[in-house]
Amino acid sequence: MLLVVNAGSSSLKLAGFAADLTQLAEARFERIGTGGLPDHKAALLQGLAQLGRPTAAAHRVVHGGAGLTAPARITPQIEAQIQACIPLAPLHNPANLQGIRALRDLMPELPQFASFDTAFHATNPCVATRYALPPAAEALGLRRYGFHGLSYAAIVRKMQESAPDSLPDRLLAFHLGNGASACAILKGRSVATTMGYSPLSGLTMGTRTGDIDGNAVLRLAEALGPTEAAQLLNRGSGLHGLGGASDMRSLRAAGTPEAAFAIDHFTYWAARHGASLVAAMGGLDAVVFTGGIGENDPQTRSAILKHLAFLGEKPVLVIPAEEERQIAREALILMA
Repeated sequence: MLLVVNAGSSSLKLAGFAADLTQLAEARFERIGTGGLPDHKAALLQGLAQLGRPTAAAHRVVHGGAGLTAPARITPQIEAQIQACIPLAPLHNPANLQGIRALRDLMPELPQFASFDTAFHATNPCVATRYALPPAAEALGLRRYGFHGLSYAAIVRKMQESAPDSLPDRLLAFHLGNGASACAILKGRSVATTMGYSPLSGLTMGTRTGDIDGNAVLRLAEALGPTEAAQLLNRGSGLHGLGGASDMRSLRAAGTPEAAFAIDHFTYWAARHGASLVAAMGGLDAVVFTGGIGENDPQTRSAILKHLAFLGEKPVLVIPAEEERQIAREALILMA
């Protein structure tokens, strides 16, 4: 069994896969450190008791920076590179490392692999990734990286597997959930995406602002302090900040003017960013939706497509997100 590990700061998601990529079992743990489980090692022990002993493990790592642009077996050198990316993803990479190190403590000889959520966007041209900053500022790592790459890679793989020549040349992909982004996929390769240096930018999201003027961020930091400003931008904004709830089902059930505006804001900015990605591809052949909202909310899909109707009638697909299976597939390829 190949064990796929997705470790958050206080959560752990595990999935077991067979060699043919059939998912065998899964386990989820929340509130690690504040609930019944003291740390990730304890959660892993409980998860392994449920799922069984793996032959290898594969981890989701959110940020690979500019250097980690392909799946890799975890060595001391790779682990050091993941560690070096912590300033780029201070909320995510430390948790990912906790999962890697906890599993190594429990099973020192177990082969471990990593897949990077930023890697799919390594094919973006420099004109798409560079901010208009001087070299000294860029040297701090300030550039657009993009995220949800494992989800987009899974879309490409599933379309290619479904039938020969089934992948459109110019595909506009929306990953819509609590975190939301869009990606321009030209002949199977990412050429532009809406998230940037961090997962904060781009579309309106469940609790994140999406795009916001840099001077507005500086004003918030001045008024609230950097810590409170970061909390507001990442945890207290987006749909939650506009409509009082971070998920579409609650907003639709609320029926308030604020909730309706939040939904309109989400669809308007998804379409507006999507249209800019069409420019990056030089046209559009098809649109695909994935993620919790993208897969399950036809009203949201319809509203976004209505905004994009000026582009002409195009095929629209809905593909379930398969990030864990994509991670398993990448690890199995490396093992082979």
